[in-house]
Amino acid sequence: MRIWHKELIPYLPREQLIAQWRELSAIASNIKTKGTPNHILVNKVMNYPFNDFITYAAAVRQEMTYRGYRTMDSVWKKITSIANDDYNIMPLDEIFNGWHNDRYLLQCILNLEEKYDCGGINQKDWDRIKRVFIDHLEIDLDSVWDGLVC
Repeated sequence: MRIWHKELIPYLPREQLIAQWRELSAIASNIKTKGTPNHILVNKVMNYPFNDFITYAAAVRQEMTYRGYRTMDSVWKKITSIANDDYNIMPLDEIFNGWHNDRYLLQCILNLEEKYDCGGINQKDWDRIKRVFIDHLEIDLDSVWDGLVC
């Protein structure tokens, strides 16, 4: 389970985008029933206002709709229910600050690269991600990996 970096949403391959929608639904269900996502990679969502999570989910939903994929209103209702349907959609660049940074973007890109290496992402989709992020994103690797703790 993972929440892909917000900047990757328009570039996620079909499988990852659809899986993200399912995972957002599962995360919302766990928050609603257990009070936490209870997963090491997404527990950080609880460190942010629910508006961040809902705004992120809205961006995923919008991208899915743009690509012609079906999103169910019942899933959206489940996601927004964590804030008791009292939420505001914010600009994407204002959410998950401190988490969705260059270091996390690189971690997500490397995860996608591993999926490509193992045949889970096709050449066309990987080339698009690589072109947009690896070839054009200037990341100081020393500062990205500084302080890495597992």
